[in-house]
Amino acid sequence: MFAINENYLSLPHNYLFAEVRRRTEEYKKENPKAELIQLGIGDVTLPLVPAVVKAMKKAVEEMGEKKTFRGYGSSKGYGFLRNAIAENDYKKRGCNISEDEIFISDGAKSDIGNLQEIFSRENKVAVCNPVYPVYTDINIMAGRAGQYDLKMDRWRNIIYMECTKETDFLPEIPKRVPDMIYLCFPNNPTGAVMKKERLQEWVDYANQVGAIIFYDSAYEGYISEEDVPHTIYECEGARMCAIEVRSFSKKAGFTGIRLGATVIPKEIKRKGVTLHSLWARRQETKYNGTSYIVQRAGEATYTKEGKKQIEEQIKYYMNNAGQIQTTLSALGYTVVGGKNSPYVWLKTPNHMKSWDFFTYLLKTANVVGTSGIGFGTAGEGYFRLTGFGSKEDTERALERISALPL
Repeated sequence: MFAINENYLSLPHNYLFAEVRRRTEEYKKENPKAELIQLGIGDVTLPLVPAVVKAMKKAVEEMGEKKTFRGYGSSKGYGFLRNAIAENDYKKRGCNISEDEIFISDGAKSDIGNLQEIFSRENKVAVCNPVYPVYTDINIMAGRAGQYDLKMDRWRNIIYMECTKETDFLPEIPKRVPDMIYLCFPNNPTGAVMKKERLQEWVDYANQVGAIIFYDSAYEGYISEEDVPHTIYECEGARMCAIEVRSFSKKAGFTGIRLGATVIPKEIKRKGVTLHSLWARRQETKYNGTSYIVQRAGEATYTKEGKKQIEEQIKYYMNNAGQIQTTLSALGYTVVGGKNSPYVWLKTPNHMKSWDFFTYLLKTANVVGTSGIGFGTAGEGYFRLTGFGSKEDTERALERISALPL
């Protein structure tokens, strides 16, 4: 008789954003005339830029001609895209990353979920609190989380790095030594950023204790400050301890066509085996490669016109985030983020619980955000709003929120 992976039974009943959708849909059924404004889930709203659309159309035409048709591609991705990433995202920043160390995928989320497969189940995992819930969920699924402690409201084998107002929403080196460390900056959900000097401390620590850092740089395109690194490989020694996952979803609006990349330097080894070789072998078996059409779209984001058009989109979303940050601050809310990130992290008023504030905002202002507790216990009493909505929706949402009593 077959058995199931019972680790899945330990997961929260709903993934956070599925729960946001469920509660929103339930309210819409009960109130069909309500005009809801979505500022919760971090999905983009602007269409693909013209340079990308042009490249995709050309690629589709190529696929319709015998001479230029392409079947299965490399599981690592086409060289034209890997070279573009290496040149523009790394070498121009002084980082020695070769195209052979870059693996193309259908998105950062998939890679983050799958990378843990090449690591031992016995490894101790460290995550920020609050945190993008995928980092915790994938390790629950793999059996690394241990038992759930109801009294402490956390997993016993997970090392939680508290990111609170007192720590400037940045993690501190944990007392328990981890083997796998998940970092995401600019941060989701808080919007906090880590300066290069502070990130260097984490790289030094990982090398000292023999840990691996999974660095999620999904929002690096939104960084505006000079002393904030766009990649962990700007830090000395990162090639010995860090895997970086990149996304085209938020930076280029690819949420609907799916494209990401993972960088694994060849220096990272255990017992003489490189992580690069393990991941390459895993991908050869389990992944047939990202669509040629989508990879040509990714290449177009690095052209002169593509870069300019994407910069305009980022500016549009950051104007929204800045407006949210400025308006809420003026109303008396305690707010962080919105400067190097499209996310704004606010303290709920009057000691209100996160889900209670979600319901309050939904019912009184018809505005949908994301409950902070869904990102971890340190998110209780906080709430996330996103700048990914339209300019008009953002302005209307802020008008409605401004009319509410604090």
